[in-house]
Amino acid sequence: MFKKSNLSGSYDWIIVGLGNPGTQYENTRHNVGFMVCDTLAKTENFSIKKLKFKSLCGEVNIGGQKCLVMKPSTFMNKSGEAVVEALNFYKIQPERCLIIFDDISLPLGKLRVRKKGSAGGHNGMKNIIYLSGSDLFPRIKIGIGDKPHPDYDLANWVLSRFTKDEFPIIEETCKKANDVINLIIKNKLPEAMNLYN
Repeated sequence: MFKKSNLSGSYDWIIVGLGNPGTQYENTRHNVGFMVCDTLAKTENFSIKKLKFKSLCGEVNIGGQKCLVMKPSTFMNKSGEAVVEALNFYKIQPERCLIIFDDISLPLGKLRVRKKGSAGGHNGMKNIIYLSGSDLFPRIKIGIGDKPHPDYDLANWVLSRFTKDEFPIIEETCKKANDVINLIIKNKLPEAMNLYN
């Protein structure tokens, strides 16, 4: 059994939650990828504290698969710098790098699982696809709800915090996302898509 705190050797999977570093961005809509990683760390009892690949990293074993869990500290629009650095270092294909991020086109708390695809207007995903030259990343999109009205500034919306009423819904969604992570890492992506799409 490997030591959870010792980031070394090779990995079967990389799990990346997207967000922005810093306390001012905690629990904002754009940081739901970070929130999923934190929920995973709590559930699986490991920490995401080691600084590597421009990210806070942790290590966990899921169904016999050794996974590197990353929360990039590059800020959202440069997420690709962290992801590509880790992919290149461990020689991992995009197909084995799971990305978790927010989606304004989905209702609050709704999950969507995809095997691959475009960035769908998400700047973090856009940068990852651009720098890696691939769109073959499996992904979990998490609905944060659309802007309250068309004139509302998009940046202000995604950087706003979940309300007291919304927070329990998002907490529950983070737990469901952990179930999806488990299925995908165990090579049951079609099953995850059937269950959650």
